[in-house]
Amino acid sequence: MKIPAHPRQALRAPRQALRALRRLRDASLDGVTSWNRRMLDEAADDTRRGTRWGRGALALVPTALAVGALGTAISQGALAASFNVTDKPFTLTSNGIDGLGFGAIVNTPSVGHGDGSTSTDVGMTRMGFASADLAGLCGIVHQSIAGVPYSLLLTAGQEVTAEPPAEFTTDIDASNLFLQATDIKSAGTTTLENAVIGQSADQVLVDGRPLTGAVPGAFGLGSTGENGGSSIKLYGLDATAYDAEIAGSLVLPKLNLRVVAGTATSC
Repeated sequence: MKIPAHPRQALRAPRQALRALRRLRDASLDGVTSWNRRMLDEAADDTRRGTRWGRGALALVPTALAVGALGTAISQGALAASFNVTDKPFTLTSNGIDGLGFGAIVNTPSVGHGDGSTSTDVGMTRMGFASADLAGLCGIVHQSIAGVPYSLLLTAGQEVTAEPPAEFTTDIDASNLFLQATDIKSAGTTTLENAVIGQSADQVLVDGRPLTGAVPGAFGLGSTGENGGSSIKLYGLDATAYDAEIAGSLVLPKLNLRVVAGTATSC
């Protein structure tokens, strides 16, 4: 083993490493601030955008510091965000949702595939809330990296349980929340108020606007109130979704975004 010529040299390497980590941390925080500002600006228009987790999962593994900084930024305030996965659905679960300005339609959205092609041959439900209070949130995306299965887990708020509670208390606030899903289930009783079942899809309004992909004459679940005044209380949300959009703001307490080995079925 080579002995340093002077004791100061033995301290130089750790100090340099510490300075490098500080520079990386500062750069990550600056990048998060810029990204968050851009997302909030983009959310002000009606253009559909999304973070492609399917293409970005590989980058998440070596950039744990940047993900941690992003998580801190989200958990400390409101974030406009959109999540979608190319070519495959992801799972979203919650102990419950208490929403206002609710509407839903059946449509056939454009779905992207890994080879760059798209198709519109899958019928889905698009559900929107002008405002929604959630009782915890669990999102699971399954990916394969170099042939090895991994799961990207996003959790926030209270723990989402396999058996939803008979009563729930919300701890996540979202405005202009939209889900595009092939399957949306509730484990308990769902309460709808001021709802119109069988309304033409193009007449269903959420926060005064029609839902994306609405076709005249297609099935819709709307409201007798102005600007989509229907309310819903849903126990135990379990959705197989291709897209989750928060066009307004999303406040996520205790956000945790992590990658784990294997095929996770719960958070």
